[in-house]
Amino acid sequence: MTLAIYTILSYLFQIYSYMMIAWILMSWIPNLRYSQFGRFLGKFVDPYFSIFRRFIPPLGGIDLSPIVAFFVYRIIESIVFGRILPLILNR
Repeated sequence: MTLAIYTILSYLFQIYSYMMIAWILMSWIPNLRYSQFGRFLGKFVDPYFSIFRRFIPPLGGIDLSPIVAFFVYRIIESIVFGRILPLILNR
């Protein structure tokens, strides 16, 4: 049971990180974010990225907040899987 929970959470974190990478790469192609797939991704990843946009202004028209948000997400993921989840699942 604990392995199943760990595996499902791992897949969910991985899928969300792929969604963030896709959203970042879609910014390089004009109007791709306004496609049906782009709007679908935006509903999931844009609320998280908007947290960082409040604190990190664009530099010369380049928005670096999604990159910072992605690295913060990876740090949170390593903390969850390295420290928190093992404590919860080993009870």
